[in-house]
Amino acid sequence: MRWWGLPLLVPLLVSLTLAGCQDDRPSSPAVTANPPEDSIDSNPHRNAYFGDTHVHTIFSMDAYMFLTRRTPDDAYIFGKGGAIEHSSGFTMQLKKPLDFVAVTDHGMYLGMLAELAKEDSPHREHELAPAMRAATDFESALNAMRGFTRYVLGRRSETADANLEDKLDDRDVARSAWQETIAAAERHNDPGNFTTFIGYEFTATGARAENLHRNVIFRSSNVPEQIHVSLDSLNPEDLWRWMDGLRARGIESLAIPHNSNGSDGWMFQKTTYAGNPMDADYAELRMRNEPIVEITQAKGTSETHPTLSPNDEWADFEIMPYIIASPEFSKIPGSYVREAYLNGMVMQESVGFNPYKFGVIGASDTHTGAGSFDEDNYWSKAGVLDAEPHRRGSVPLPNSTPEELKYATGAPNYWGASGLAGVWAESNTRADVYDAFRRKETFSTSGPRIKIRFFGSTGFDSSIVNSGNAIAEAYANGVTMGNDLTHNEVSPSFFVWAMRDPDTAPLQRLQIIKGWVEDGEPREMVYDVACSNGGTVDTKNHRCPDNGATVDITTCEIPQDIGDPEIKALWQDPDFDQDQHAFYYARVLENPKCRWSTWDAIRAGFEPRDDFPATLQDRAWSSPIWYSP
Repeated sequence: MRWWGLPLLVPLLVSLTLAGCQDDRPSSPAVTANPPEDSIDSNPHRNAYFGDTHVHTIFSMDAYMFLTRRTPDDAYIFGKGGAIEHSSGFTMQLKKPLDFVAVTDHGMYLGMLAELAKEDSPHREHELAPAMRAATDFESALNAMRGFTRYVLGRRSETADANLEDKLDDRDVARSAWQETIAAAERHNDPGNFTTFIGYEFTATGARAENLHRNVIFRSSNVPEQIHVSLDSLNPEDLWRWMDGLRARGIESLAIPHNSNGSDGWMFQKTTYAGNPMDADYAELRMRNEPIVEITQAKGTSETHPTLSPNDEWADFEIMPYIIASPEFSKIPGSYVREAYLNGMVMQESVGFNPYKFGVIGASDTHTGAGSFDEDNYWSKAGVLDAEPHRRGSVPLPNSTPEELKYATGAPNYWGASGLAGVWAESNTRADVYDAFRRKETFSTSGPRIKIRFFGSTGFDSSIVNSGNAIAEAYANGVTMGNDLTHNEVSPSFFVWAMRDPDTAPLQRLQIIKGWVEDGEPREMVYDVACSNGGTVDTKNHRCPDNGATVDITTCEIPQDIGDPEIKALWQDPDFDQDQHAFYYARVLENPKCRWSTWDAIRAGFEPRDDFPATLQDRAWSSPIWYSP
């Protein structure tokens, strides 16, 4: 069995829908008075906060067709540690609450499919409404999906009437859903304890449905009455100009690109959307509005690719090879973060501007209202479409025989239990967490709550590693992730400190990835800088010895006495050249553990598929520090 989403105007995994109406949703919690943010205790040395800035609910057209009936209120209840129900009937609940969440439903057709299914809707006579109301099982839901696909593709075909009204584009319905989104965020925002952000997804594409999606996050409750969506323009540059216009009115926001891995090279190309040369104004416009990027999420990791980084043994982590919602392979150049950093530095050196000087976060992109972050408790992302192991390809299909095991194939095979956004902020409030986004003091994890700190300086003392006042010294004498080091004849030092998530695997190694420009060409190197269990880095190949951690594939048991609860180091670049542009970021790896697909297989009594990775090494990434000569 192979299933795919279709290359619509927006590259969505369009699969299922269900008759029903918003009237069945639970009533909204009452609004409670919150203390002012400036009364919350503040830590000048900053705390680590974890969150999810990419959550879809009933208002997203694809989530609705995946049978998701969870509301923005439900998403925030889940983020605070509460239990909510999956569309397949089981309970979803976190091991521990998140610190912040943003519901980011698709702006295009916001709330519209739920509206179509309502018996009393003004749109009840729409050509798609009967199929939506009639969908009660998998097959009839697929029929509704096919009708929706024909409708959208027909309107975007070369022979379509340009003047034909799009009756799915009802901005009154969208405004109503947007107001409900705002109200839910206001209801659940609890400064100091749990932060909500008001946001939505701008779901743009390229010519082949290449992913150019961004999540727009607002700093406060000061938000526009109507949002700019991909039905207005597919060009992200128009989104940025709209955001600039809001900023001139005192409405502050930022956009977060995601799934560059599925962009077919469009996300980090070397020209504008229209194919024109970039210039300094373009770079400033982009960086003003997009200071951070998702480096990992459910639909794969976008750090780098083995063909781009052949000397990085960990470059093959959770690679999703396809264009989003398409069976076509995504072009690798232009689709990955590390290469974008390198190309940005080449542009900085050659033409004087850098459009790719961004920090990183992670997010789930869940379409169930609830992110799935644990390999051993995985419900994937697309509602009923992939909630069962056989639908995501980890166990044989029900019509298999012992002599001929058949598996579902397609994109869900490559999806993962990822990811989370991490920030270092003075307090858990909208203002402080958002400001951490802005200054790029952000990090990303592939699911676990790993903390990582990263500072650079030319004035660090070697005693900082064991100092009881290390963070205060680092802030006083250096710069943190997301910032710049300026020209100096002395090789910079980097203080990096990672702490494990006690609910997952111990830490194996701590690394710094360096990229630089040499004779106009990009170069990169991965340095192990600290090893677990007292290991010493080999100065010839810059690698730690194997710490001996193993995984029992029959039970998924892992040793807890191998690996470290925290690893830290002060590292000085042995190959520093004061005349070369460079960036540095930190990466920390856990010991290996079972991937979700292995957990699925052993619980069902099957051997794990030999064409799937049996194990993985979850990790965290810091935002970079840049050096300019």
